[in-house]
Amino acid sequence: MDGKARPRATSEQAHAQMDHLIALGIVAQHDMAQRLGLNVTDLTCLGFILEAEGLQEALTAGDLAQRANVTTGAITGVINRLERAGYARRQSDPNDRRRVHVVADVTAAGRVFEVYEGNYRRIAELFADYSPQEIAVLSDWFTRATAIMSASLNEARTGGAG
Repeated sequence: MDGKARPRATSEQAHAQMDHLIALGIVAQHDMAQRLGLNVTDLTCLGFILEAEGLQEALTAGDLAQRANVTTGAITGVINRLERAGYARRQSDPNDRRRVHVVADVTAAGRVFEVYEGNYRRIAELFADYSPQEIAVLSDWFTRATAIMSASLNEARTGGAG
């Protein structure tokens, strides 16, 4: 594989580093959410709303609940809190008035970026240190690891085998 020489690591070492990253990510998300006046679930959902808008997707409450792995009942509270905090709003679908989309407030992305700007910059610098082929491997790994994490969460919630 092209790119810089990388230190050797076993799968056990990589797994341990992943666990450290996840643990630090949880703490960081709590801190970022607090700085934005949100809880972690609401911040996660706001991230999905902003991502959908960046992709020019119309996101319903049900879509948001599915992406965030929460119930549709819980997502109603999330959307209510995001509306009260001025980060998101409900918008009627122009083609079907019964359908409602969840959209970000025009100031939401800027408010979130202010808090995450240093992290985004440092992560972009880190990715710049990898070749396109290595980025493809990382992207594949993140996608597949996310599917595994989702399956594990579903098993834990339903009492299935781990």
